[in-house]
Amino acid sequence: MQSTARAFALAAHGNQRYGEHPYAVHLDAVAELLVPFGEDAVTVGFLHDVVEDAAITLDEVRAEFGDAVACCVALLTDEPGEDRKERKAKTYAKLAQVGPELELALTVKAADRLANVRACIADGKADLLEVYRCEHSAFRGAAYRPGRCDRLWQELDTLLSVKVEP
Repeated sequence: MQSTARAFALAAHGNQRYGEHPYAVHLDAVAELLVPFGEDAVTVGFLHDVVEDAAITLDEVRAEFGDAVACCVALLTDEPGEDRKERKAKTYAKLAQVGPELELALTVKAADRLANVRACIADGKADLLEVYRCEHSAFRGAAYRPGRCDRLWQELDTLLSVKVEP
């Protein structure tokens, strides 16, 4: 299912870019972080942005990958809002309500954020890194669950506690 999810996501994202890179670079980075968490985590990792950033509906995800994957993708899709602050506040509120049956989505969200932060550092995107740093407390409060993907959170906490010069 992982290779099907990757192909589906790449087709959905088409020619979209992740900064200066093909979108596949971001998807592969997220999926690589999720390998220790199993095939379902990797599958959701490949699909995490298809509804938010591509012309794919949750019904299409559900038809291709099932209800559990679609529910995770729905949780990972930003809520609508006038600006990033409003979208993230609504999305974090949604994540804070996630129960144990859908915590896989929170693992994917942590991997996505870690991949984003690593990319900011590697590509010298200090402004975006600062955005993540400012959001980190609210993001962590919503998405962190003790004992779930602690290694991802430890690296994320470390990276966001260190100032990177532009």
